[in-house]
Amino acid sequence: MKTQLIQFLPILKWGQDYNRATLTNDLVAALIVTIMLIPQSLAYALLAGLPPQAGLYASIVPIMLYAVFGTSRSLAVGPVAVVSLMTAAALSNIVEQGTMGYAVAALSLAALSGIILLLMGLFRLGFIANFLSHPVIAGFITASGIIIATSQLKNVFGVNAHGHNLLDLVISLSSHLSEINWITVVIGASATAFLFWIRKGLSPFLQKLGMPKHVIGILIKIGPVAIIVVTTLVVWGFDLAQKGVKIVGEVPQSLPPLTLPSFSPDLLGQLLLPAFLISIIGFVESISVAQTLAAKKRQQINPDQELIGLGAANIGASLTGGFPVTGGFSRSVVNFDAGAETPAAGAFTAIGLAFAALFLTPLIYFLPKATLAATIIVAVLSLVDFSILKRSWKYAKADFSAVSVTIILTLILGVEAGVLAGVILSILLHLYKSSKPHIAEVGKVPGTHHYRNILRHDVVTDPTIVSLRVDESLYFANARYLEDKIHNRVAKDKCVRHVILQCSAINDVDLSALESLEMINERLREMGVKLHLSEIKGPVMDRLKRGHFLSHLSGEIFLSQHDAVETLKPKPV
Repeated sequence: MKTQLIQFLPILKWGQDYNRATLTNDLVAALIVTIMLIPQSLAYALLAGLPPQAGLYASIVPIMLYAVFGTSRSLAVGPVAVVSLMTAAALSNIVEQGTMGYAVAALSLAALSGIILLLMGLFRLGFIANFLSHPVIAGFITASGIIIATSQLKNVFGVNAHGHNLLDLVISLSSHLSEINWITVVIGASATAFLFWIRKGLSPFLQKLGMPKHVIGILIKIGPVAIIVVTTLVVWGFDLAQKGVKIVGEVPQSLPPLTLPSFSPDLLGQLLLPAFLISIIGFVESISVAQTLAAKKRQQINPDQELIGLGAANIGASLTGGFPVTGGFSRSVVNFDAGAETPAAGAFTAIGLAFAALFLTPLIYFLPKATLAATIIVAVLSLVDFSILKRSWKYAKADFSAVSVTIILTLILGVEAGVLAGVILSILLHLYKSSKPHIAEVGKVPGTHHYRNILRHDVVTDPTIVSLRVDESLYFANARYLEDKIHNRVAKDKCVRHVILQCSAINDVDLSALESLEMINERLREMGVKLHLSEIKGPVMDRLKRGHFLSHLSGEIFLSQHDAVETLKPKPV
């Protein structure tokens, strides 16, 4: 009972070993992450089409709930760029931005996403995320990064523009070019250039000055706060808001409010598919970050419990004025690098953000939206990776096609169509690859008991025996391919008397494949050829014994391929 409770509440495991040294490390990490998250949370709320305070609210209770239920000791949960964009794309098709209904719809989307994740975790459905191949995910994130960066140009230019795909955004921006506010452009461009310099040029510059590496690391992480302070002071000091520079404006000084999502069947029905897509994409992004960071410290991540942790976080967001959240790459890496040892660092970060929401929001009244746009642009452009196209082209043309189609559809049709295309393409790619399994005709390597592909090795074969190794589990999609392969090989060779299927790589045989094996057995019998099986794995044999196939098998079952060939080859007279 205690073990099950610890598995469901990981806080009970790491909490019992908590000490003063761990507390110190977590507090330092929390301070650094809090400073980074304040502008980032505000920016991602605007990206989602919500008031800036929603970003702070979505980063407080969710991260505390994840600290209780999550298994990663470094993952930082909150708003992220791709999920924020997907939120805006989903809601703008249903409700008008800036209305109360839009905020309620965001709560409902978070609640639905949380329930979906929670149910997936309880029913141990974390494997569903495996249907999205990594190349397809990389293509989707690359395209999403381009769309997000383009969508923020309206704030850099100081114009009104709209659209949730690249084509619509470009057309909308082009039609408003005459309205550009050049003061806003200077602020946005300067902020973007400075943030890029912080990432690329600050470290070499400070190293030349002899500054310690750990100090440089801290300065790089908190560097974005400097541009926020400077641009806010410039807008305030020169009264640039009166000259058309758009600012954040008044942000309520309050802790996250208690809120309720809508229970309207119509609204929930419209949000169900977007919520499912957001859940899958958010989980894939989160689990990949969590596992990468955990591997560096030889820690373990439980994917099903991660679903529960993320589900609880999203439900918490829906009850406290937030919107869908997940584990973020940049904030988690910063949390890890800053020395976070337990999820308590996330809880301390939440306390820091609550303090900011309660006392610091008046200081960002004059913060220009162009600066927040620059923050988003610099963050998401690091996600853009066109090298995946070159790598996939060299490695596998099928993967290249899937990546290319995902990128193109996401850019042209938007993120929902892109992620749907990614899911479908990943499944179709798997079915295509496994529908034509590698089937090798094998022969004996001289002087050994090993059997290898006759096209790759110098081997010994017998003209009366055809030995075939199937390098894939057999199921409905490839069963007919195996039938055709065996028939084509045997029908043209009148000398063949035995066919041996080497089953060492077959991990499963479904009912369709079993029926195909029965058909192969009968066809070979009619041709005067016997079918034999070798090296069948235990679980596969257990399943074959449930039917009548083995009792009707024309040949024998052998423990090894060598035994089969030695037994069946013609004996010298």
